[in-house]
Amino acid sequence: MSSAAALERGRAAALTSAVLRGATAAGLGLGAIAVLVMAMWITSPFPDSGAGGALHIAAGLWLLGHGVELVRPDTLSGTPAPIGVVPLLLMGLPAWLAYRAARDALEPDEGRPQLTGLGAVCTVSGGYLLVGAAAVLYAGGGALTAHPLRAALTLPVLTVLSAAAGAWTAHGCPRVPLPQRLPGAVRRLLARTVWAPAGRRGVVVAGRSGAAAFLLLVGGGALLVGGSLVWHGDPAHTSFVQLAGDWSGRVAVLLLGLALVPNAAVWGAAYGLGPGFALGTTATATPLGVVGTPALPSFPLLAAVPDGPGTPLNWAAVGVPVVAVLAVAWFTVRVAAPPYARCEEAWSARGTALTAALGGVVCAGLTAVLAGLAGGPLGNGRLAAFGPVWWLTGAAALAWTLALGVPAALLLRLWRLRERRQKDVPAAEPPAESLLATGAVARGAESGGPGAAWWRVPWRRLAGRRGAGEGAATPGPLAVSEGGEGIGGVDILDALAVAEAGVGAVPDAGGTGGKRGAGGTRGAGAGGPEAVDPDLDPDFEPYDFLPAEAWHERGAREARWAAFKEASGGLMADFPATPGPLAPEPPSLRKGGSDADEDPGAVTP
Repeated sequence: MSSAAALERGRAAALTSAVLRGATAAGLGLGAIAVLVMAMWITSPFPDSGAGGALHIAAGLWLLGHGVELVRPDTLSGTPAPIGVVPLLLMGLPAWLAYRAARDALEPDEGRPQLTGLGAVCTVSGGYLLVGAAAVLYAGGGALTAHPLRAALTLPVLTVLSAAAGAWTAHGCPRVPLPQRLPGAVRRLLARTVWAPAGRRGVVVAGRSGAAAFLLLVGGGALLVGGSLVWHGDPAHTSFVQLAGDWSGRVAVLLLGLALVPNAAVWGAAYGLGPGFALGTTATATPLGVVGTPALPSFPLLAAVPDGPGTPLNWAAVGVPVVAVLAVAWFTVRVAAPPYARCEEAWSARGTALTAALGGVVCAGLTAVLAGLAGGPLGNGRLAAFGPVWWLTGAAALAWTLALGVPAALLLRLWRLRERRQKDVPAAEPPAESLLATGAVARGAESGGPGAAWWRVPWRRLAGRRGAGEGAATPGPLAVSEGGEGIGGVDILDALAVAEAGVGAVPDAGGTGGKRGAGGTRGAGAGGPEAVDPDLDPDFEPYDFLPAEAWHERGAREARWAAFKEASGGLMADFPATPGPLAPEPPSLRKGGSDADEDPGAVTP
């Protein structure tokens, strides 16, 4: 009974700790914004309200960072005006704090039971939303208020999604199981496609390609905004100076502009995609020009909005979605037809096209969501619609991807498979013996043709080839005279390979009767191994150890010397190998009446 009570107390302590983590995360975000607003209020030479008014504004800005639409009660017309444009950079702070709170709540504590993922999400979100409800009530009497019902519908969305992402990360990012409540036909279809191992891999590839295209799209929009700001530098500077006369006010305007930079990047992406963005209810800015009469308040970022009809410089903005859809094709094909893979290992054309199309859907979905958050109303009347239209922007991103991304992925796949087919089918090359016999290696080396490069000659195969029968001589003009003359136009590596194979002096093409060494015959009867084709026998190893006698034979030494002389281009002395004291021949190789007795101390080159 005591153990059950202790377990219950541990579970209650874990739940309480998770609730406190959520409340602490909300308090940290609210406190950071409050500190910043209070610093601006303290440094302002002419504050409009006291410290209570500054704290009310801080609470309103914190709610705006969660996507809650605010209302300005005090306007010149007397009608409350909504503020629905959410600074996306400001939204990152509460999302990261809620994510960290849920992830830390699932870390095991000594003496306490660990929470489940659902329990951590519910408890952390509950503690966070308690602070959020208090902020909504507190901001109600300030300059920026929030409608309680709208706040109740909007505030939990970001909180729960961020907490769920933290719990998913804490569990090691597991795969989502197939829902059990779906109809049988739908579950079987998903089990064969999306939830299958190959389908999951395709979904992962599509997610990565879509995310990469989305990031390139937003990055390109940021470049468009930056270039337009540089182009309209004078109007932007004038607007910045007019908004605030003291340095504290200018710092506040600068911080607000930095918080709205991601919004401007999304606007630039919508501009490049084609639908553009609304400048009030009566004007729209597109690459073809500004249609209607814009209603622009004075703000430095809005000074970058182009005016008048479109020019070729404005039309160049379509390069942003082109780069984004090419990223979809690249990130898809790099997995569908990876390098160093064979043609049969590549994905089919249908699978590649479907994956690229799914990546386009991911990119379009992310673009539509961010476009919906980046815009909104800034007042009543003409400012009721401001920014990109989310569904038009998402549809344009999807159309660009399907029209260019899928064909680009198929073309890139065909190009890679063409390279693979060329690599999988090796070029037919003549046997090494025929190259030596016809002198093709030497002629290619002299003319700078294919024989000029040594790696084009299959010299490695020469060391392992043997004759098929006893007494089978090596064909070819590898002529070495009795006095050690050079080799008739054979590359040095070919001569070395033949020498390693145990070949001494062989007859030349004219039958002049060159002297044959001890290893002049190749075959099973001469002690050599049976003829093995290295292309047919996978266990064939051409780099086996050869006996020392074959290397120190006089014919092999003369062949190596002549090969060195031929390859040196006339740099070596014109005399044969002579006995010397540098490397005497081992006594074990000396035989009565053999070539070893005639040259006991020959130098081995």
